[in-house]
Amino acid sequence: MTMIGQPINRVDGPLKVTGRATYAYEQWDAGQPLYGFIVGATIGRGRMTRIDTSRAERSSGVHLVMTYRNAPPQGRPGDTAPLSPYARARPTLSGPDIPHYGEPVALVVAETFEQARAAAKLVEVDYALEPGHYDFTSRQEQAYAPKDVRGLWPTDTAVGDFESAFNAAAVKVDQHYTTPYVFSQPLEPQACVAAWRGDELTVYVCIQIVDAARASIASTLQMDPERVHVVSPFIGGGFGSKLGIHSETILAALAARQLKRPVKVAMTRQQTFHLVGMRPMSSQRVRLGADRDGRLVAIAHEANMSTSPVEEYTEQTAITTRSLYAAPHRVTRHRLTPVDLQPAEDVRAPGEAPGLLAVESAMDELADALGMDPIELRIRNEPTLDPERGVPFADRRLVECMREGARRFGWEHRPARPASRRDGQWLVGYGMAAAIRLHFQGQAKVKVRLAPNGTAVVYSDMTDIGTGTYTILTQVAAERLGLPIDRVQVELGRSEFPVSSGSGGSWGAGNSSVATHRACEVLREQLLASARNDPRSPLHGRDPAGAMFSGGGLTIGGASESLTGLLARNHPEGLEAEGEIGSMVDEPNYLAHSIHTYGAHFAEVGVDADTGEIRLRRMLGVFAAGRILNAKTARSQLIGAMIWGVSAALHEQAVVDTRSGAFVNRDLAEYVVPVHADIPQLDAIVLDGFDDKANVLGVKGLGELGICGAGAAIANAVFNATGVRVRDFPITLDKVLPGLALLDG
Repeated sequence: MTMIGQPINRVDGPLKVTGRATYAYEQWDAGQPLYGFIVGATIGRGRMTRIDTSRAERSSGVHLVMTYRNAPPQGRPGDTAPLSPYARARPTLSGPDIPHYGEPVALVVAETFEQARAAAKLVEVDYALEPGHYDFTSRQEQAYAPKDVRGLWPTDTAVGDFESAFNAAAVKVDQHYTTPYVFSQPLEPQACVAAWRGDELTVYVCIQIVDAARASIASTLQMDPERVHVVSPFIGGGFGSKLGIHSETILAALAARQLKRPVKVAMTRQQTFHLVGMRPMSSQRVRLGADRDGRLVAIAHEANMSTSPVEEYTEQTAITTRSLYAAPHRVTRHRLTPVDLQPAEDVRAPGEAPGLLAVESAMDELADALGMDPIELRIRNEPTLDPERGVPFADRRLVECMREGARRFGWEHRPARPASRRDGQWLVGYGMAAAIRLHFQGQAKVKVRLAPNGTAVVYSDMTDIGTGTYTILTQVAAERLGLPIDRVQVELGRSEFPVSSGSGGSWGAGNSSVATHRACEVLREQLLASARNDPRSPLHGRDPAGAMFSGGGLTIGGASESLTGLLARNHPEGLEAEGEIGSMVDEPNYLAHSIHTYGAHFAEVGVDADTGEIRLRRMLGVFAAGRILNAKTARSQLIGAMIWGVSAALHEQAVVDTRSGAFVNRDLAEYVVPVHADIPQLDAIVLDGFDDKANVLGVKGLGELGICGAGAAIANAVFNATGVRVRDFPITLDKVLPGLALLDG
């Protein structure tokens, strides 16, 4: 019975569409809560000299106004050194210093949300303002080299003699590309309900990694992690913004402990722009040197990114350039420029998304300089081994993605010369870009229990951020145990369940499905042994070769027995087993191979010749990500990521007021993202595959692959339509119009 790969509807779908899926802020199990509202600093850098909470404390319904003066001592990020940055302590209201705009200065707790919000406006704060550095562009001479990139990769790499090879190259591209601050902004904002029973704390929170959240909360509150219970069954999107906890969780827990009442705290949409991290701003220099036939002789990718002086964050912007194209002489570098904004965090496809915007735009520029088809240029530079590690690739199918995409898209009709095709007032252009993303593997455990009635329950602290975890784990367990879908139940998102690496980095599906598969394999072996050793079973003494689990039963040869019958006689209490998967750092295949996912994006745009308005007309992505667990949820993930790529190319940018360090467009009215009218015909195709170097199921992550390179395909299509090359993202009217005026001239 084949379940894996089928386009099965989400098993949690009925709960969500009927409103029965309970998200963090909707939890009522803890009892009648109080409501907290965060008061944020209105300066970018300095120190509080006075804070007066008396009016707020006298306001109707208020139970507590917490500031640094009455907040309890908390752990510091440096007190422990966990491997995961998401597990560090996150102290809040720990002193008068203000490191960035919006930093919490008080929490007001009242009987209702409206009372807390009203009282928050009555908190009076005076500041001693200190000079702040908020302009990334003007401070790039302050850039420094971090020790490493995310603790996983070297900061810089160099192969051969790049400078000499580049200078001698027949055709060169040497350009700078800039990308803005970008935020995740999931539909569900950061929210938490905290409740204490004695010295036991339960937090209902939207979080992507439950175990890291537990460690972070315990470290901050200086308590035993075993007394912290994290509950996160449903999450309304994460995109990296919920990998770690934030101030609302710590503040809710502190207030609930003091008041001995459950406390709810949720960030407003405006607050998420200053209390949650963003993708750093970047300036990237890409240099490509090629011979007249288009073969790269030299490639360099140097990325400079913003970082907080309080907490360093390095986005892995140039990492995939190390594996993408062949060239004998190579350089990659990462640099950081401190600015006094909140610490940056992971945003969907951290590193690859902004990095490929630059590199794949540069490849298109090289193709134009050579007068060569962009696909042919990429195929001509396809490596046989990883260009910098020198190890073989695992299931590299980039060329196949490009060729299949070209066939389906009608790439042969692409205008050969920029600005040469019109449809009335519209200039029409085609663009494409390659996609590549590292495949990660992290530790995960899953427990599967087979009940006496023949139903299976899968337990893991793994989370579902809307990606379909409940469904794919149901499919894996159903297939391996031979059960119908409706006889498998999946329980996720509780710290009492076996520990996983959570959802993020596109590792969640692979980790949790392999661990589930292995737990089911143990159960299969136990059931087979019970059947063969039970004289009352029709399967007694039979050769287990060819045994099949199907339809809720076990068949060997021509004989079969139901699992319920087998369990009733041999395991009346049921059976359970654990399965696990280890970290990639301990996995020989990951040391011996270069393991990635791949894709190719194709876009057609129209650009209004008079106004510079850009309209996406159609878009196609073709992807190779190993074996697909669910065709429907996979396509959904890829399409969503592609839309985000369109947004990165044409819409999204968070703008900083360089006088105050505040994001001026801190709401979804002015932080522009695509709406339905911006996204017409769009499709994602996934090639059948199986990467046996990745794991036993042959699956790899794809939730972030779809954004990788998508924006560059749009940018390249705009150039093909207009002859205008925009290197400062997003591509907006003011950046296109001057080039159109020259075109008319």
